[in-house]
Amino acid sequence: MAIEASKKYDHIYSYDTAKGLKWFYRYQYKNYVGKRREKSKRGFNSEAEAYRAYLEVVTNVLDGDIKEVEYSNITVGEWLNIWFDSNKDEWAQSTVRQRHDAIKNKMIPLIGKYKLATLDKVTYKKMFIERLLTEKLSHTKSVHNRSTVQLYHNLFRIAVNAAVDAEILKRNRFLKIKIEVQKKKDNFLTNEQLQSFLKTAKEIENKTNYTLVLLLAFSGMRIGEAKGLQWSDIDFERNEISINRTRDEKGTRKPKTRRSIRTLKLDEAVMKQLKSYRTWCKATHLKFGIEFEVSNHVFISYQSGTKIGTPTVTYLFRRLCKKTGVDITPHGLRHTHATILISNGVDVITIADRLGNTPQMVLDVYAHTFEDLQLKSVDTFSSIISIEG
Repeated sequence: MAIEASKKYDHIYSYDTAKGLKWFYRYQYKNYVGKRREKSKRGFNSEAEAYRAYLEVVTNVLDGDIKEVEYSNITVGEWLNIWFDSNKDEWAQSTVRQRHDAIKNKMIPLIGKYKLATLDKVTYKKMFIERLLTEKLSHTKSVHNRSTVQLYHNLFRIAVNAAVDAEILKRNRFLKIKIEVQKKKDNFLTNEQLQSFLKTAKEIENKTNYTLVLLLAFSGMRIGEAKGLQWSDIDFERNEISINRTRDEKGTRKPKTRRSIRTLKLDEAVMKQLKSYRTWCKATHLKFGIEFEVSNHVFISYQSGTKIGTPTVTYLFRRLCKKTGVDITPHGLRHTHATILISNGVDVITIADRLGNTPQMVLDVYAHTFEDLQLKSVDTFSSIISIEG
């Protein structure tokens, strides 16, 4: 292939192809550690087009954006793998699994081949978001719902933000892309509904189930945190429970974030129920020949004396919802706890500490409740202080 230098522009060259004359640029520079590098790109239809691209590279180097030049040819798939491998040790195990599966099974198959620097919003929406919403892809039996696609989109935006932070990209072009998600039904109970829910649980459920529901409602803890509780986590003298682990069908592990590791104050009524329940647990363990130790899990099956699993909780809430005529999940009791605290004027920082969240997360999740509270405060003030019209 004959290559000829442009007579008009330095660093620009032409070459013959089956489709006619094409142009490319070649530029040598030193990277951020002083090592000599060469950047080139082919396929331009004119020498002017190649020269404009060359000037853009030169400008980036002169502006100090050398990483952007270095990584200009990196694909989305390559960057996602680099980002994942560089950060996985800092994430919780559940997060690692979720992000690994999303990158391997969704992102790389659909958009992994595109260059990170040139992937545009139109292509991204068409090849990633729309396909997830409309096609039955490998590893899936049906199309993805909009909430799931929103989670994948959020993850991609996080990965692109990391590329911006690493100075590989100038900006994140995908921040303003929105996926309309149908608003979920309210997953919390009113004060009266919660009282009825707890009363029914006490009347129809066994000791384990009632104690679990009561603790979830009065503590705001996650169901995984409750299932991970051991008796050593409960301080009956100080009326406190320490959250140190979470448990689900995949096993026991540390909570997802450092803020989730916390100590909760509980009232006398809940602690009294836990004491009574501990006595029942000792008798149940004895019945099945299990030694009672402080390392034992708190919530156990009356049928075997072993720790409860996810089906126990699922059927428990199904029965109670049918009996009381409400629709609530275990996580809904956490929302109920937070909503009641907000409605009664508890400050955001205290609620965040209790839930194991950041204050901003509380403000975001319960924005509507805070708005209602503000309107109520206006009415309250107006009823106390009136002015003549």
